Amino acid sequence: MSENQPPYGGAPGGQPGPYGQNPYDQNPYEQVAQPYGQVPAYPGGGQQDVNAYGQVPTGMPPLAHWGWRVLSALIDGLVVGIPQVAVTYGVNRPAGSLVALIGLVVLAYVEGTKGQTPGKMAVGTHTLREADGQVLGFWRALGRRLAHLIDTLACFVGYLWPLWDDKRQTFADKIASSVVIKP
Repeated sequence: MSENQPPYGGAPGGQPGPYGQNPYDQNPYEQVAQPYGQVPAYPGGGQQDVNAYGQVPTGMPPLAHWGWRVLSALIDGLVVGIPQVAVTYGVNRPAGSLVALIGLVVLAYVEGTKGQTPGKMAVGTHTLREADGQVLGFWRALGRRLAHLIDTLACFVGYLWPLWDDKRQTFADKIASSVVIKP
């Protein structure tokens, strides 16, 4: 091996390689030590919120009990289901499926823009973004509605998950980063 040729394919003469810095010029053990007990800063800046891990963030309204969620889902099911059944048996099956699809989109729109469906309005609950407490928006609300299909897998365990979850979230809530509150 010659004097100008560094080991392992680096650039000759200690110059940067084709991908930027010369890796042999960096000291991998040089790090800033944190004092014991001090929480390191978030990668995006600011201090880490210790309460955000597995606990309800501070300042959030009380989470809705599972019973309120079930009652609001039953009401929403009636709001969409009664017209769907009427059209399915009164007109035909494809028209009933179209009514169900329209109902899904309308519920997602109302929930995404107002935070409440008709069932949630009746029981007084709201669906909000977990991070900042704002309404979900249409696309996130529609994604949450579609993600409820995952809740039905494995014998509807996803719908039962709020019974023992710290944030009372279904799998769909976890995917959409949403919480259901009862102020």
